[in-house]
Amino acid sequence: MKWLGKTVGYALSGSHCTFAEVMPVIQRFVDEGANVVPIVTQTIMMTDTRFGSSAEWQHELRTITGNEIISTIVDAEPLGPSKLLDVLVIAPCTGNTTSKLANAMTDSPVLMAAKSQMRNQRPLVLAISTNDGLGLNAANIAKLLVCKNVYFVPFGQDNPIQKPNSLVAKMDLVPEACEAALLGRQLQPILIGRN
Repeated sequence: MKWLGKTVGYALSGSHCTFAEVMPVIQRFVDEGANVVPIVTQTIMMTDTRFGSSAEWQHELRTITGNEIISTIVDAEPLGPSKLLDVLVIAPCTGNTTSKLANAMTDSPVLMAAKSQMRNQRPLVLAISTNDGLGLNAANIAKLLVCKNVYFVPFGQDNPIQKPNSLVAKMDLVPEACEAALLGRQLQPILIGRN
């Protein structure tokens, strides 16, 4: 039980197409002994998509983690002073979230949790999922790549022919990236082939 005694903040932003991919990752943390605190953007609390309803995703998060979902900035704010989280992962981390994080904007529970984690000089792990990673958002990813205590789940182009700017992390490497981050290391290689 390698995560026994650790508290993992697991934040999800609105890349709904990756939710089915990350739920088993959350389950893996729990199975390996972690206390997982789910944190979500408002999009997840209010939006039904072809990938599932808001109510279904909320139910799955609560069932897997056994914890209530942090879904407001007010509820996320105490994470800083309490220093509750050993590691915080944002998976999926959308281009919108990446952009706001890189430019010090805090307008969601996920970003408030990230700000708190950075303030506490504790590891923040990003698993990007953005159609604009090699477009305008490349500058924001670059900013975060050089930030202290910010680490990335290895990522690559998911569909270089039809979506040449799109980048997606290899979500099944989230736990390994978090383990490395707790040791102050970036999991390598950071750039991977996804096809």
